Amino acid sequence: MDLLPRSPGEFGSARYWDRFFRQRGQRPFEWYGAFPELCPVLHKYVRPRDKVLVVGCGNSELSEQMYDMGMCEDVVNIDISDAVIRQMQERSGSKRPKMSYLLMDVLQMDFPDAHFQVVLDKGTLDAVLADEEEATLAKVDKMFAEISRVLQVGGRYLCISLAQAHVLKKAVEYFSQEGWVVRVHQVAGSGDKQQFVLPVFVYVMTKFRKIPGSAPQILEICPEEQDKPMRVESAERLVAAVKDRQHYALLCSQLSKPPCGEQVSLDLCDKESGRPRYTLHVVDSSSVKPSRDNHFAIFIIPQGRETEWLFGTEEGRRQLAASAGFRRLVTVALHREQHYEGMASIQAELSGKVMELAPPGLPARQQVPFVSVGGDIGARTVQHRDTSTLSGEYVIEDVKGDGTCYFRRLIFLRNRNVVQSEARLLAPVPLPGQKKRRKDKKKPSPAGPPAAIDKSYLCCEHHKAMVAGLCLLGGPNPLPGTPLAVLVVGLGGGSLPLFIHDYFSQAHVAVVEIDPSVLEVATRWFGFSQDDRMRVHVSDGLDYVAKLAAEAPAQYDAIMFDVDSKDLMVGMSCPPPAFVEKPFLHKVKTILKPEGVFMLNLVCRDARLKESVLATLREVFPLLYARRIEEEVNEILFCQPSPEGWRDPMELEARARALEGALRQPGHPWDSSYVLADMLQAIKIL
Repeated sequence: MDLLPRSPGEFGSARYWDRFFRQRGQRPFEWYGAFPELCPVLHKYVRPRDKVLVVGCGNSELSEQMYDMGMCEDVVNIDISDAVIRQMQERSGSKRPKMSYLLMDVLQMDFPDAHFQVVLDKGTLDAVLADEEEATLAKVDKMFAEISRVLQVGGRYLCISLAQAHVLKKAVEYFSQEGWVVRVHQVAGSGDKQQFVLPVFVYVMTKFRKIPGSAPQILEICPEEQDKPMRVESAERLVAAVKDRQHYALLCSQLSKPPCGEQVSLDLCDKESGRPRYTLHVVDSSSVKPSRDNHFAIFIIPQGRETEWLFGTEEGRRQLAASAGFRRLVTVALHREQHYEGMASIQAELSGKVMELAPPGLPARQQVPFVSVGGDIGARTVQHRDTSTLSGEYVIEDVKGDGTCYFRRLIFLRNRNVVQSEARLLAPVPLPGQKKRRKDKKKPSPAGPPAAIDKSYLCCEHHKAMVAGLCLLGGPNPLPGTPLAVLVVGLGGGSLPLFIHDYFSQAHVAVVEIDPSVLEVATRWFGFSQDDRMRVHVSDGLDYVAKLAAEAPAQYDAIMFDVDSKDLMVGMSCPPPAFVEKPFLHKVKTILKPEGVFMLNLVCRDARLKESVLATLREVFPLLYARRIEEEVNEILFCQPSPEGWRDPMELEARARALEGALRQPGHPWDSSYVLADMLQAIKIL
């Protein structure tokens, strides 16, 4: 039996609906939204003494159920199908004396003006507005005008809808321009999940007298989990908010099926500000064998650690889920703009929502554990927030790492999941003669991080690789007492040039940084300073190198590029594409001494682009080898202008050991094994 219309236009045809209801028979056709789900919303806007008009009633039981529950006493139902009106008159009979069924078109109603307090529409607008053709939109305008005419001032038009974007936008724009208050409710637990994936919404349009001039629009949304409406600033934002909830419903439907292997992510926003509060990643692990207690768990990522490989990458999260031993793991990242009381409050806040992401087959009343590293949510303190004209908004924050270590970070918010610069903070040292106070069990020790920067510690693995690359220099061993001329393009927090300056006592370091705000940040927050062996030039690196190539060639032993790209649309985030173009690389080679080394931090996710960059570098530098940073996208490229290079692996290893030995001072945390690993890797490639 084919009940579907041949074209969208048939939804407005009385002949189609007569055929539909004759073929369907007496069985009620509800489209979507059962009375128990709709009742909590309808109860707010329908009073027992209201005169209620139901437009396009069909053979739905909704108005009968409202009448029988005492929600309303005076109800008029209209429809364009003579077949369904006669069917409903027979079904209702004398059981509901104040309920009537009339054959009438909503586009041309016979009622007097201001006759009803409520107009109820379940699916009629969705059926009429089946497309966005000019004739259809004109028909909808006529329908809205008639509804407006028969409603009293203060009356409510309640429209139950699946809220397709064009339907919602049309209703919101029409009635808000007429000066009505528009509120959209999401119906809690709406629909049979097997039949309907999308949630049901109720538009509540309240009629007010139109005020001449430009009165402010009042647009609100009520998510299913809260009664308090949230104000939105425009029709576009309201449509977007509804769309977000529809996407969430589709996502939950997808997650209710057997795992597909793809990781799903979503943001849960703060109810007041609308800003993201939690970022969730749903990770299914097929390698974990099912058991009674390992179906599902929630992992809270400690604040400030969401950028680490284990938590910030797909592969890392997959490894985390497998090692945790759960079939489905939801990782939860906490946002820096938000405040969190502790694990218990986060659990209370998220418990209801995360259960919607549970895997299929989760046993009833299964306890879902919330876990974290050491059961702690970590600590994050935003020390400073500002905006750079070149790099945009940024924050300086102190975060707690493993154990008692704290780290200071610079993060540009245009790419908030990437740590731009990082430095370890020193634990406070007691003054000479100062006795340690005995711990007072009653008074908690202050939780704040220390303030002094540990300049001896390189947090970034690619910075360690660059320092190790100094072994490749020709001539005498690059021990700390050897004179060196080093150019660093890209300052960041200044950790790399500071380390070279402090541990190579005869090194003269020139730093080029395009953004004056970054120099201010490095000086104020990361302990960076200049002297006669360290100078910062606020300039574009491209211009600075070009000028040096023209004026003073062959002057640097080592050149290091650690500069990010401001264009997030390019598949290479470091360096900007102009820095690896052939003419510019020739200028870099010009200012490098014949036995020198050029080091480039390459961060490129585009395989073709990466191959192109490597091919260009090989055309300019006869020797090129790479050091991949484990568990990161970064790759350090070591380029030398001489085709000879290092042919004796024994000598190269000896130089590496000499460098790491010189750097291993008492109490110094430098990981010497990393230096050797870098050099041995280089030997293999050579």
